[in-house]
Amino acid sequence: MKLILAVVRDSDSDLVTQAFTSNNFRVTRIASTGGLLRRGVTTLMVGVEDDQVDSAIQLIRDRTTPAAGDEKRATVFVIEVEKFMQV
Repeated sequence: MKLILAVVRDSDSDLVTQAFTSNNFRVTRIASTGGLLRRGVTTLMVGVEDDQVDSAIQLIRDRTTPAAGDEKRATVFVIEVEKFMQV
């Protein structure tokens, strides 16, 4: 299992979240701030099986708007999950 942390612009967060939920991914949204100008961003946490990582990342690519200049559309971390439980 993997944990995907995706930091996306606020303007893209609704479309990315909707894409995840409509494709049966469970997503948690966290409001955050970052970047040089401290613009609003949203951090998305998505737990996926190993074979779903590429399709989850593709959803992010497909639902984020192209950035101007050197600005990135999203920052994505894929982290190995050793143990997962719900209590």
